[in-house]
Amino acid sequence: MSRSSPGVKRVAAILNFIAEHPGQAFALTDLVRALKLSRATCHALLTGLVEVGYLYRTSDKSYVLGPALAAIGRTAAQHFSPLQVAQPEMRRLADEFNVLCGAYFVEENMVHLRDRAASASHVGYPVPLGARFRLHESIAPIFFPDRETGLAAWQRTLDYEPGEESQELFLEVAEFIAEHGFIAIERLPGFVIDRADYDQDLASSMKDVPIKPVTDLTVDRSHGVVSIMAPIFDHRNQVSFALGMAGFVVSMPASKVVEAGNRLRETCDRISAYIAGRSSEVN
Repeated sequence: MSRSSPGVKRVAAILNFIAEHPGQAFALTDLVRALKLSRATCHALLTGLVEVGYLYRTSDKSYVLGPALAAIGRTAAQHFSPLQVAQPEMRRLADEFNVLCGAYFVEENMVHLRDRAASASHVGYPVPLGARFRLHESIAPIFFPDRETGLAAWQRTLDYEPGEESQELFLEVAEFIAEHGFIAIERLPGFVIDRADYDQDLASSMKDVPIKPVTDLTVDRSHGVVSIMAPIFDHRNQVSFALGMAGFVVSMPASKVVEAGNRLRETCDRISAYIAGRSSEVN
């Protein structure tokens, strides 16, 4: 793995520190003390940042964010899309596991497939881009994973009162996600998706689907997994969207489910770090 430049890290530390204290200006001595930099190094970095417009030196010799950095920030905000980062990651997962990898967003009480990448053998996968389906209790915890508030948050999106069995299943799935960081969905007998019959309105009205969430990865049996999903979080630690791998064609032992789920979770963690503005090692 290549090593990053200490100089770049010091520049980033200065910019991040000033950005984290909006409305304040900092003198050289403030930054030296806060960032544990030598006076000479800090002064040289500040001078360079002022020259390129990333910082502005005020008349009292303190520093604030500069106009060039503000312009970059505006451009980034206008064109920011986590899907730009997610797309190559989705492509890698699709090819690695020979599946379709989709980006799923919640809109009211519906799940919307907004983007996807398909392996060569899944180009004709029957669920079309733009498909919507009901946010039922099997997958709702992916979007409302907090074990204390998630159930109530999901219920507020519904136009009906879920029964006790549905609520218990939600909590079981939330517990699985808390332990593993992903959820696996298993097919039941009769699970068939036929593109000729697929209809977005039909998918939107489905209430009984021939699938069930895996709440216990039994070691001594194979799991007929049809999809695996994991959440992506924003800077408020709220779920922004989820990635899902679908189209597994063979049953898998628990170890393989965990392997695929962990790879998906690691991918989602990297995208979450990007959205939240945290550093992340990208392989």
